[in-house]
Formats: sequence, C-alpha cells, structure tokens
Amino acid sequence: MVYKKVGNQSVIFSEKPLIRGRGTVVGQKEGEGPLAKNFDIILDDDMYGEKSWEKAESKMLKEAMMKAVNRAGITEKDIDVMLSGDLLNQLMSSSFMARDLHIPFLGLYGACSTMTESLVLGSMLIDGGFAKNVLVGASSHFCTAERQFRMPVEHGNQRPPSAQWTATAAGGVVVSSASDVALCSSAGQNRIRVESATVGKVIDAGIKDANQMGAAMAPAAVDTLLNHLEDTQRSLDYYDLVATGDLGFIGKDIMMDLLAGAGLNKKMIFSHYDDCGTMLFTKEQDVHGGGSGCGCSACVFAGHLLKEMEQGKIKKLLLMSTGAMLSTISPFQGESIPGIAHAVSLEVE
Repeated sequence: MVYKKVGNQSVIFSEKPLIRGRGTVVGQKEGEGPLAKNFDIILDDDMYGEKSWEKAESKMLKEAMMKAVNRAGITEKDIDVMLSGDLLNQLMSSSFMARDLHIPFLGLYGACSTMTESLVLGSMLIDGGFAKNVLVGASSHFCTAERQFRMPVEHGNQRPPSAQWTATAAGGVVVSSASDVALCSSAGQNRIRVESATVGKVIDAGIKDANQMGAAMAPAAVDTLLNHLEDTQRSLDYYDLVATGDLGFIGKDIMMDLLAGAGLNKKMIFSHYDDCGTMLFTKEQDVHGGGSGCGCSACVFAGHLLKEMEQGKIKKLLLMSTGAMLSTISPFQGESIPGIAHAVSLEVE
C-alpha cells in the first residue's frame, strides 16, 4: 500500500481529482456585492418562494448542487456520493436537499469550514478509488443563522461592529476521477485538479464573544497554513492566492499579523492572501465585520475563484475554509469558541 500522507497533517493526491462542474445561488445582498457577475442565481427575495427561511436555504442548496451537476454534463445518477453540510440543527438544509435528490449522502458539520471539509473528503474518495463522481457543497442563510445562533431578525437587535454577516448563499462542486477518458474541458477553459489537502486541528484561542468570530477562527487558519507549508515544503508565494473562508475584515487583519509574527514576509502576505468574507461584500454594504457562514466560502469558491482558475487568472489556489465550532448553548455555559480550518490545494492543469 502506498501512503499518500506527507508531514504531519497533509496528503498529496496521486489521482489529482478533477473539478468537473460548479454551481452557486446567492441572496439579494450578496448579489449587490463586488462578485455578483460570478453567481448563477441571484435571488430577489431571500424567502425564495418558500414558507420559511430554512426551506429557502435547502432549496438554494439543491439548486446550486444541480447547477454543478448540469454544468458537469452528467445527471444525478452519475453521482456516486454527495457530501454536504450547513449550520442548522441536524443539517436540516442538507438533509432535506438530499431527500429530494435521492443521491447517496454523507452529512458533514465543520461549521463554516464545511465546504473545504467536503472537498477534502470528496477528493479522498475519488483518489482512493471509491467513487468516480462526488458532489460536494455547503449552504447558509442570514435569517436561519440569526434565528438559531443569535436573535431572530424580527427583534431588530443592534449588531456590534465586530459582528459578521452570515452569507445567504450556497455552492456546489462536482469532483471527478481524471481517469475518466470521457472528460474534456469546455472550450476556452482550463482544467482544474485537486492537488493536495491539509486537515486542520481544533485551535482554541480562548475567545468567548460570539460576535468575534474572526478572532476566534484566525489562529486555526494560521496553524493550518503553516503546517501545510511545512508538510509540502512550500513557501507562501508558491500559490497565486491563499484564500481563507470567512475571517472577515477583523479576522483577516489578525491573520496577517500572526503570519508576520511567525516570520512570513509582510509584502508576500499582502500580495498572496485574501479572505472570502472580505471579497463577498464591501464595507459600504453595512456588513460590519464582513461575510461568514458555510455559504460564504462555498459561493466565493464555486462562483468566483474557480471561474478565475478556468480563465487562467489564478493557476495555483489554496482554499482554507474556517469554522467556529460553537453550539447554540456553549456560549451560555461559559465555553470559549474553538476554531478549525482545512486547506485544499487546486492547480490548473
């Protein structure tokens, strides 16, 4: 048996799974942001014609997944397994989506790191020969997250400046075996392969304020990035872009400071690093600390970053979705907020 693990936490894929299709659905506010042109569907009503926000989120995820499948040129019957997660209790959005699609399903919870977690595990299934086509995705909705983790939006509670805006968004990606000779890239588009991955550790910085998610998650992102670079014997400038999931404006600044403190070149950090939570919105959109939620990195990755790779504007990408592993009750029990980040390296063929 050939072991594919390198260093302490990373794996190098021998199969180099192929990104075959992608799909996104975002809410009205996300559609007013700087990445609007990259999304497949922009809602003009965040209820999406449903009777509840939770049903709307599940419908968004289903549509994003189907967009990815259709763009891949296959059908649901060609998908061997589907991996997905969200922020709701018992993975409500993903479970109801899976109920409708009738595809073998593995539900995942990594908080806002779920998109990368599903991509890591999906790529492992492909690389291990357990599947030919895997559908991965994640979703979130501002109103469902507010209702579950903070205060229902009907209360009109004032949000502190550090609070982040949970993205109303869903993203789906089809990952396929590159050995399938029927695969071919669309005209004018580069083929994108999953090259390696680093599974993150839970890192707890002792942050207890649920309105300081960026500060809680940044140390985990730093730990994963440094371990990825050490395991793969790479420097930061190996990548055209390193994108964290949703640290937001505050967490991004903390991340950059911590990386500089760890000895990385400040100019290199500034030119090679960004955060999905700062890319999705502008500060003028009144999102306070920036974007967050499972759907944040999911839609930025599946909509914007993969499109940039298809066009050759980004050739090497390290995606690190970040998650705050709190529950609805842990802050009230005096618990701190553990963070986690997983990394996936993607390269243009």
